[in-house]
Amino acid sequence: MLELRAITAGYDRRSAPVVRNASLTVAPGEAVGLLGPSGCGKSTLARVAALLHRPDAGTLLLDGTPVRHWRHRAPRDLRTTFGVVFQQPRLSADPRLSLADLIAEPLRATGRRATVPERVPDLAATVGLTPDLLTRRPHEVSDGQLQRACLARALVLRPRWLICDEMTAMLDASTTAALVAVVEAYRTETGAGLLAVGHDHVLLDHWCDRTVHWNTVVSPEKATAGTR
Repeated sequence: MLELRAITAGYDRRSAPVVRNASLTVAPGEAVGLLGPSGCGKSTLARVAALLHRPDAGTLLLDGTPVRHWRHRAPRDLRTTFGVVFQQPRLSADPRLSLADLIAEPLRATGRRATVPERVPDLAATVGLTPDLLTRRPHEVSDGQLQRACLARALVLRPRWLICDEMTAMLDASTTAALVAVVEAYRTETGAGLLAVGHDHVLLDHWCDRTVHWNTVVSPEKATAGTR
């Protein structure tokens, strides 16, 4: 179980928090959509859920155990239980890397280089990348092709939890459908839980087991608009 309890998070202690008193749960194997307008703070909450941002207050529990450390200070086996796909692939991809190296990056970072020759071509095919695209760098491919590589990178370590933060916001309908299908096939195979953040209620309602609105995640008496 992934549980966020009364999370308050910001980026500057001199300013009002982006997220205040937000609570959310995702059960193993469950797909939860988090619906809200731009700027409400849902992306910040997603980063907290993925161990990428330390909250100012509140508790994140994984399988009932409180998480004590975030980012590089979190234990490797904890960090690698999460796979994250961001809204803007060009901001989350190293422009110096080929798509093949981009997908392989988590494997090399965790000492699993020996699995690269097998895992990278297999995942590339799964997300719809042809072999000729794997030698190209981000500036040589489309947003949709790059996001396919970013999804492959998120799946390469076989995470137990997927965080998709507006993953399809910049994509056309056909690419959106293809990537959602990849995520769902992975979840069916592994039983992974999913937190899908977005502002398209039609997509989230179709994709997820349940959709929760930001206004129900944040306590009404303490809700505050965010900037992210």
